[in-house]
Amino acid sequence: MKRTDVGFSAIGLVLASCMAASYVRAQNYPSKPIRLIVPNAPGGGTDTVARLVAEKVSPALGQQIVPDNRGGAGGGIAAEMVARAPKDGYTLLLGSAATLITGPALIANRKYDPVKDFAPVSLIGTTAYMLVTHPSLPAATIRDLIRLAKTGERQITYSSTGQGGPAHLGMELLQAMAQVKLLHVPYKGGAPAMMSLLQGETFAMIANFLTSLPQVREKRVRALGATSLKRSALAPDIPTIDESGLRGFELEQFYSIVLPAGTPPDIVNRLNREILQRLATPEVRQRLAHEGIELRTSTPGELGKLNAEQFAKWLKVIEQAGIQRTG
Repeated sequence: MKRTDVGFSAIGLVLASCMAASYVRAQNYPSKPIRLIVPNAPGGGTDTVARLVAEKVSPALGQQIVPDNRGGAGGGIAAEMVARAPKDGYTLLLGSAATLITGPALIANRKYDPVKDFAPVSLIGTTAYMLVTHPSLPAATIRDLIRLAKTGERQITYSSTGQGGPAHLGMELLQAMAQVKLLHVPYKGGAPAMMSLLQGETFAMIANFLTSLPQVREKRVRALGATSLKRSALAPDIPTIDESGLRGFELEQFYSIVLPAGTPPDIVNRLNREILQRLATPEVRQRLAHEGIELRTSTPGELGKLNAEQFAKWLKVIEQAGIQRTG
């Protein structure tokens, strides 16, 4: 009996010691500036989100969060850098679909695992896309588009920002769910893809809100639906593709903060707490909305589940569509 009592006492001392160490670490963190790796060049939505996080969260931590732009390889260089960084909370990644979801899914031999190699901290925001068509196409709704495609009376072409990009993958998902076949015409970037649609060279496109909404308001293109599950606050009058008949359809850009896997939970939770508190303001919402981004935060667990589900979803779309994976 005495041995058992001693054993339990020893275990209790070890647990108490670990809890004390965790408390001290959380209290002392951070003791130096934190790097926030941005997988893109300066400018654009990802960079804007990173700098907004740095501006609002740094004062709460008592140390500067310093954005560090490391573009290249579709975000892969930045992601691999963070995945291999020390697990001490001083190297963050501003994740996006390109770095944590669709990008890795398009590479056969990835140098990092987008789910296992990162510790999720918090979702920051989302951006929906919009399915738009040329006014000459006799389809005012998603149901009309699907019905027209199934008749086979005409070949419906759609433009995209390039092979494997969000616009392409979104249309592949739509085709798979609706059981129709459209003709893909890839372009090098959003501007030429939209120009093709405006000129009637192609008849449909999934485009970001900032690019497509002005064209919709000027009636140069027709909006068939937003790609988010809920209507966008940026254009609440435009129905979602999901509510228009294609239940479960969803395509969004996700912005999030992650750390290297194995980072102590107390550091992860400290960062999550400060992000949730400091970003929940009308000013932050307005500044993100200017970039076409809706503020959306989460717990670490919610973000981890989201990333895993999204990665599996788009990997399946890529495989079913027969899109060639690189690497």
